[in-house]
Amino acid sequence: MSVLVYIENTEGKFKKSGFEVLSYAKAIANQLNTNLIALSIGNVADDDLKSLGNYGADKVLTVNHQNLKSFVNQAYSAIIAQAAKNLDASVVVLSNSFTGKGLAPRIAVKLQAGLVDGAISLPDMAEGKFVVKNNVFSSKAIAFVEITSAIKVLALMPNAYKVVETGGQATVENFDYQANESDFKTIIKEIVKASDKVSLPDAEIVVSAGRGLKGPENWGMIEELAALLGAAVACSKPVSDAHWRPHEEHVGQTGITVSPNLYIAIGISGAIQHIAGVSSSKIIVVINSDANAPFFKVADYGIVGDAFELVPQLIAAVKALKS
Repeated sequence: MSVLVYIENTEGKFKKSGFEVLSYAKAIANQLNTNLIALSIGNVADDDLKSLGNYGADKVLTVNHQNLKSFVNQAYSAIIAQAAKNLDASVVVLSNSFTGKGLAPRIAVKLQAGLVDGAISLPDMAEGKFVVKNNVFSSKAIAFVEITSAIKVLALMPNAYKVVETGGQATVENFDYQANESDFKTIIKEIVKASDKVSLPDAEIVVSAGRGLKGPENWGMIEELAALLGAAVACSKPVSDAHWRPHEEHVGQTGITVSPNLYIAIGISGAIQHIAGVSSSKIIVVINSDANAPFFKVADYGIVGDAFELVPQLIAAVKALKS
């Protein structure tokens, strides 16, 4: 019996969410008094693979194939499920990221396993049970889910568990999986990035703005603030619908769901669909001229005032701090 954790990489580099899910899986392995095996798919440097031992991995299995350079849902889920079977893994852990949301249900079906997606805490194993707390209804509620199946699949919400360094390096082995031709009916041959901006799903900080900015010509200060903070730029649905900003910047229930450490909402009233897509953020800061804006009800910090006065002051303060 063991715990298997799948670690995502982007262009051969592991993301912070990968270290979070690895630390989380290590804690579960400690609860079960078993070993932790990490699985990496794609071309990753050997030193980076070994470094996963610093976050709790006892061993790292690696799969590198020319058709697996980019994410392929069917193939990746088949490989992870096959590794879980070979290792007799009782728990499979992955991140509840964009790719994880596609992988977790497929893996659960292949393993006939119980699934909790959006997990936000370690399992409670009291009295022989296996109960996991997770976000439901677009993070508007919390559920306690008991998994009774022999194998469990858990998808951890980004930023829900801290990164814990344990020291040491892991041994690295190639995983010889049995490829199925049907898994490669769809192959991504090339990815062309639209820009080199910070990716919204991966951003630690997000600066978002809405109709309160009055027009696309006023977005310069939002972009400047985001650049100073190393943040991603986002917008509300009415803004993207009006073509003030590109649709890939739209965050909310009907857009991209984000869970950064810091979400700054400027000139956004806070429709329930928007709040549902950002409510998993660790800290929410709201700047709005309307003291009755719904967003203030969920904000950790709120400033009632004119964005055209406050944002330049905030930019000046950040510049002064950085200098």
